[in-house]
Amino acid sequence: MINMLNLNLFRNIGFPLYLFIYLILPYSAITQTFKVDFMRNLETSLNKRDLEFIKKNFRNDENQNIPKQFSRIINDFPNSKWKIKRLKSNIPDEDILRIKVSGEKIVNGEIYRLESKFDYLFSIVNGKISEGIIKNLFTTIRNDNKKIDISFKIPDRVLTGSKYDIDIILNQPLEEVIIAGAIKPHQVNSLFEQQILLEPLASGGIFKITRAPSKPGMQIWSGIIAHPEGMITFTKSIDIVDEI
Repeated sequence: MINMLNLNLFRNIGFPLYLFIYLILPYSAITQTFKVDFMRNLETSLNKRDLEFIKKNFRNDENQNIPKQFSRIINDFPNSKWKIKRLKSNIPDEDILRIKVSGEKIVNGEIYRLESKFDYLFSIVNGKISEGIIKNLFTTIRNDNKKIDISFKIPDRVLTGSKYDIDIILNQPLEEVIIAGAIKPHQVNSLFEQQILLEPLASGGIFKITRAPSKPGMQIWSGIIAHPEGMITFTKSIDIVDEI
């Protein structure tokens, strides 16, 4: 049976995609000179739920909004764990943090597991971290206890106007198993208006050929796989660039 699912409904089962989309907004910024100690303090504050630390280290116009968003993450996954690592950038005056988030939530007796990773890129201007953006976002939430052997083959970046493949592959033979799924692009500001129409998948996954937008930027794909062993939701950001 084909069902119409609204992404907004997934808040009830611990689907915090919208929280990470908030973080993609380019005006997010931190108000302290970056140091290794600061990175460690940020990781500690996230894991200790120290909202005051986070609040005072964000720019004035964000110090109310960012803690509110973090509070929503805590609400969805109270035991979430954060890991932060500094990466080397080839661009002068740019810093990169690799951030990983994991957590669990029990809903109606089922355990939903969150795994997310993304890179946070920013530069330091007048002693403040500015122009923060998120790239290489990949988030999954699943309740199958990883019984479903699945592979995600989605590129991190593609050229403007080029065709590219998106493959979500179930590696085990389906035999008599019936699965459903769908994938759809969306814009940041219209996330809650998006709907995903689940359809039967007879080919053992989702296989899609699509074309990148004609202008540089970011494209975001969200999808669902419904399987007798459980459900997997996923989100992936793709950089649209002029050259690779």
